[in-house]
Amino acid sequence: MAVPDRQKLAINQATTMKQWSLQEAIEGYAARDIRGISVWRNKLAECGVTEAATILSDHGMDVTGLCRGGLFPANDDAGRQAALDDNRRAVDEAAVIGAECLVMVCGGLPDGSKDMIDARKQVADGLAEMLPYAIDAGVPVAIEPLHPMTAADRACVNTLEHALDLCDTLGEGTGVAVDCYHVWWDPKLEQQIARAGDRILGFHVCDWLVPTIDLVWDRGMMGDGVIDIPRIRGWVEAAGYRGYNEVEIFSEHNWWKLDPVKVIDTCIERYDQFV
Repeated sequence: MAVPDRQKLAINQATTMKQWSLQEAIEGYAARDIRGISVWRNKLAECGVTEAATILSDHGMDVTGLCRGGLFPANDDAGRQAALDDNRRAVDEAAVIGAECLVMVCGGLPDGSKDMIDARKQVADGLAEMLPYAIDAGVPVAIEPLHPMTAADRACVNTLEHALDLCDTLGEGTGVAVDCYHVWWDPKLEQQIARAGDRILGFHVCDWLVPTIDLVWDRGMMGDGVIDIPRIRGWVEAAGYRGYNEVEIFSEHNWWKLDPVKVIDTCIERYDQFV
């Protein structure tokens, strides 16, 4: 596999979430000639949406995505309406900062529920209801399937196949985010990436550690785990994807404890070797 294009390296703000504010992250990434960033809404709120848009523009940053929308399932109509309202706010924020997509973590079981069938129906219904608003705003919706370990509490869309089935039903304005951490294990992955084609709106990289301390908050730096990232990148590029390769590392036990400059320098080093 050819070495990845250095100009296609992006950093998801989660990678330095605990060390840097949004402004600090923008300045820190730009100082290392990284021009792609995915923004998190909590950090965006701290900065202010309009101010963030200005800082991003001043530093020549491409916003690969806004994290996150979704979290649709709820126990009652009021909860479902609150989720819909929040997703519309997320669309508005994505439009202001020029995000290439709104990344959707669709939500798991409502509190006390064991009805996965209903949760998945609520996700489909919620996406269908908010999608016209996103289309009008010019914000593509990127459905991100998450590892099955998250089905109960974060995302009941757990395979790329399921995400693409939703895209087939919903149509215009939808696509998928392919996160290596969540999909590397899937025996249908190559087939489903080919099926996705130009609906791939984001490609996220990190590594799966063995053993892992925490299934959510212990992602590895590329090269420290078992994922064959170059192979998956090859499949994504063969499907037609030409966007950023976005490093997204949640690491409560390691990388979030380190100097963020060291973290970014390591991302750059490992990108050339293991992406």
